[in-house]
Amino acid sequence: MAANQVILLIDDNKDFLEIFSAKLNSVGYRVVTAQGGKEGVAEAKNVSPDLVLLDVEMPGENGFEVLEKIKEEVSNKKLKVCFLTNYGEQKNENSAIDKKFAIDVGAIDYIRKSDNLDAIVTQVQDVMGS
Repeated sequence: MAANQVILLIDDNKDFLEIFSAKLNSVGYRVVTAQGGKEGVAEAKNVSPDLVLLDVEMPGENGFEVLEKIKEEVSNKKLKVCFLTNYGEQKNENSAIDKKFAIDVGAIDYIRKSDNLDAIVTQVQDVMGS
């Protein structure tokens, strides 16, 4: 199922974009990257991704502002958006609160960045339903 699914990865960290997009490509997703919010909104309009993985903390526009622009400018109302964050602990007692916050601002979930790329891929697969 992953072969036909497109993920747009928006982050200000070029190294993270390269490493994580390579990992997602290796499990069969087609990954488009954007370095920062402005580029991310443009790519969201261009590629009609199945999922947007959106960094919360970026210079200029943060992830919440970028999400608002994507919702305004992208016609795909079923677009899934999942926040990427360095904050919080991996799936602890605050996870329900963090997930509720993500949903309240228009995302479907959040994924905590970590060095364990396999764990992040598993979370992406769960979100994608594959």
